Amino acid sequence: MEAPPTPPPPPPPQDLPNIPKSRRPIWRILLLGSFAVGAAYVYTTTLKNNQTVQVSQTEKEIQASSSNNTTAATPSVVEEPLVPPPLVETVKREPIPESQQRELFKWMLEEKRKIKPKSPQEKKQIDEEKAILKQFIRAKTIPSL
Repeated sequence: MEAPPTPPPPPPPQDLPNIPKSRRPIWRILLLGSFAVGAAYVYTTTLKNNQTVQVSQTEKEIQASSSNNTTAATPSVVEEPLVPPPLVETVKREPIPESQQRELFKWMLEEKRKIKPKSPQEKKQIDEEKAILKQFIRAKTIPSL
């Protein structure tokens, strides 16, 4: 009996650069960096949440102790919050000339006309907004805010 013919050997692998191996350090750096950013985010959000919970607990304790200590004859003391509200500085700007305001209103009206409403409610709202814009455009003077 004859042995069956053996298949030809597979072709040798070509010497092409393996892209994932050459870029492993880059991927490692990116993954570690994203992990670090995510960990920092989680840490800061939980830290903020813990601080707000502690502040609310201390406020509750203060209110409970003050309600126990006060009598009907003494008025309750209102305590100010620990963190003052941030101060916002208002910036004074020059008023916009009426001609530019009219151009802006005309542009807004054109954009409102381009909108295709999806429901009758939305169409009604858009029509009301267009009517207001038309009133501003036709007015002799534009009211200032």
